[in-house]
Amino acid sequence: MLYRLKDAGYEAYLVGGGVRDLLLGREPKDFDVATDAHPEQIKAVFRNCRLIGRRFRLAHVHFGREIIEVATFRAQHNGDEEGGVTEDGGRIVRDNVYGTVEDDAVRRDFTVNALYYNIKDFSVVDYAGGIDDLEAGMLKLIGDPEVRYREDAVRMLRAVRFAAKLGFRIHPEAEAPIFELGHLLSDIAAARLFEEVLKLFLGGSAVQTYELLGHYDLLQYLFPQTAHELENDQGGRFHALILRAMENTDSRIAEGKPVTPAFLYAVFMWLPMQRRAKQLRREGMTETQSICEAGAEVLAEQSRCVVFPRRYSLQTREIWQLQPRLKRITGKGTLRLLGHPRFRAAYDFLLLRAESGEQSLQELCEWWTEYQLANPDVVKQSASRAAPKKRARRRPRKKQAADNRPATGSGEQESH
Repeated sequence: MLYRLKDAGYEAYLVGGGVRDLLLGREPKDFDVATDAHPEQIKAVFRNCRLIGRRFRLAHVHFGREIIEVATFRAQHNGDEEGGVTEDGGRIVRDNVYGTVEDDAVRRDFTVNALYYNIKDFSVVDYAGGIDDLEAGMLKLIGDPEVRYREDAVRMLRAVRFAAKLGFRIHPEAEAPIFELGHLLSDIAAARLFEEVLKLFLGGSAVQTYELLGHYDLLQYLFPQTAHELENDQGGRFHALILRAMENTDSRIAEGKPVTPAFLYAVFMWLPMQRRAKQLRREGMTETQSICEAGAEVLAEQSRCVVFPRRYSLQTREIWQLQPRLKRITGKGTLRLLGHPRFRAAYDFLLLRAESGEQSLQELCEWWTEYQLANPDVVKQSASRAAPKKRARRRPRKKQAADNRPATGSGEQESH
């Protein structure tokens, strides 16, 4: 890709996290490219290119399942230039003012992300002292930290994520404003924050991330109901449940196993849901009814600050609704429950509850563990039903014959 842009007459560099991770001896998860070609010019070079974004105009170049993100060099602006819009508080809402590679370097967030690999001489170009900070294990913002956080409050979450992932310290000048400016996250789009939550907790460093979010008092802007319960967590059982879930998440990711956001939300929102369910039971609802209603309420409230897509929220609610059913270990219903597509997630959640100190659950966990061993075929069928199914690729619609007779079918496959 770099050479195709170069052959087309443009400057092009590998930039950011890919360069940083290579220098640290880590395997990069993705590669980003920066170039002086404008988005439309990039699209002209690559037919497999799609332009996305309004705030940041980007080119996504597709190579099979892989996507390489290509960005045009950007320059600092005060919001008056064409392509740049800044609100009164300093937040950038549109950032498409183009510049040189030097301009691009100084507008990046952290020095360790402002490293450019140059294919002309196979060198790493460092405009901001990023190599020295890599060696020191230090996360340092480029420019005035308070100004940079006001431009984009998500940079505070990125600071936490990189510190947890890389094991770096946040430079004191970049750290101090986080304690004061966390409230700016309330102005970030709820859908964007959901993507940031996935990056925070599904990157293999969930334990450190959770602890840092608590340290900087940022969890309240992502999971406000959870943060409130943690403040009143007598005995620390809720904290223990979350911490154990974070440890399990990191272990599964290290082993290459899948992790669903639905399970993470089931953990984070468990105590808020339980508290509301108890209120509803005092008003006359059954345990099952109260969990169903309380689950819907707390997840709806949560989505006001961080969007939680319905495909995940339904799974979270099923995990909760299966908890009382797991207490019934007599009769034919146990075998049906074992075959439920969400059984394994509900069972794992039951184990977490026991490990975090909930009383009288250990014998129940042991019973279900032995029951699964005694019914391996049912467990296998349950796992296959719970696994996400690949959508069938659509075949191109058949063209009508020359005599204008209608085609016998649309040629489209149903997704099962």
